[in-house]
Amino acid sequence: MARDFRKAADAVAAQIAAGRLRPGDRLPTQRAFARRHGIAESTASRVYAELARRGLVTGEVGRGTFVRAAAPAADPALAEPAAARVDLELNYPVTAGQSELLAAGLARLARPDVLAAALRPSGAAGTPAARAAVAGLLARPGWSPDPDAVLFAGNGRQAIAAALAALVRPGGRVGVEALTYPVVKAVAARLGITLVPLECDGEGLLPGALAAAHRASPLGAVYVQPTLHNPLGTTMQDRRRAELAAALRETGLTAVEDAIWSFLREDAPPPLAAYAPERVVLADSTSKRLAPGLTAGFAVAPPELRAPVAAALRSGGWAAAGYALAAVTGWLSDGSATTIAAARRSDARRRQQIAADALTGLATASGPGSYFCWWQLPAPWRADTFVAAAARHGIAVTPAASFAVGPHRTPAAVRLGLASPPPEVLRRALTTLADLARTGPDDVAPE
Repeated sequence: MARDFRKAADAVAAQIAAGRLRPGDRLPTQRAFARRHGIAESTASRVYAELARRGLVTGEVGRGTFVRAAAPAADPALAEPAAARVDLELNYPVTAGQSELLAAGLARLARPDVLAAALRPSGAAGTPAARAAVAGLLARPGWSPDPDAVLFAGNGRQAIAAALAALVRPGGRVGVEALTYPVVKAVAARLGITLVPLECDGEGLLPGALAAAHRASPLGAVYVQPTLHNPLGTTMQDRRRAELAAALRETGLTAVEDAIWSFLREDAPPPLAAYAPERVVLADSTSKRLAPGLTAGFAVAPPELRAPVAAALRSGGWAAAGYALAAVTGWLSDGSATTIAAARRSDARRRQQIAADALTGLATASGPGSYFCWWQLPAPWRADTFVAAAARHGIAVTPAASFAVGPHRTPAAVRLGLASPPPEVLRRALTTLADLARTGPDDVAPE
């Protein structure tokens, strides 16, 4: 069966490569495709999913499946820096003075005795000093993690991967918001996990949708972003978090809480882990707080899950390196992390104002102080055609398909990452995109 659907996908791919199927052409419905090729509808669904995975087609709610207007990038979205002159795909914030501040912290690691300790292997449990420093970093009014609950990964992505690997067997199902962090889609594929899209509203995941999905076909866990959801920017309020915690207890499910962007919202409620500590593994990191090149990820796990998550970190090769852990511990202890995080919050607010000014009158959404902006494009733009048109202006943006889970759930929208360009470059790029959006796709001159 696997060979059959890939063979059919190869045939469609060949037609696209030969130009017999052109950018923007609509493919037949899956039912019609199945009849035409004498295959089951379920096989046709796998064909279309494979074509989407290869970046050859895009599905749109209520319209169908279309050949992409532009070839996909050589690297997956959000994986590596884009080649475009202005990168609004990746979010790597840099604030003035951070390198000097971090360099001072690294100087102590140059002492031979300190360096010798930092170069030794580091296990998933890290060191007592690292656990205490991270527990202090993550503490919020209403919640303070037990230092012994902290485990260490190389980065936040690895912490999330280890938590999912510990909770869900290959072939299992994980509930996620219908639009979710793209790396989780890649992690799930590698772990053999199926992601199940769950309904959300303007505040985030609906607890009733989680319970209903679990009743329909049991889930192994749920992945959720309660604070500054990526890409929508939503933040759950106190009541919703309490309701979601109650749903976790009712279903017996464990949530993997992605808190990586939450440091930007000091006014947010405590993490979901504060409402159901026995049912939540919290994942965080210093990649966005400090720097992605020398970072550590954290997984705060309830007692019964610490051993499984630690085992997943070890078996996956995801535990933090000793040098990185020593550097991060020093930055957390000497106040550098606090200073830089405060600068990040100020920078994010400034960039949100730039976006609000440049995109006035357009259908955008974002959380206060976040580094991204969700943009529902005006008709008749589709996400893929807009991405291609933006690239011709030297600007890289991320299409909604990178975040969408499940078939036929791709809105005509893009996500704008606001963190990477200098502010004035960001302003010019967003103004260019706004002008572009106000023209129709047919009015855009080809290269």
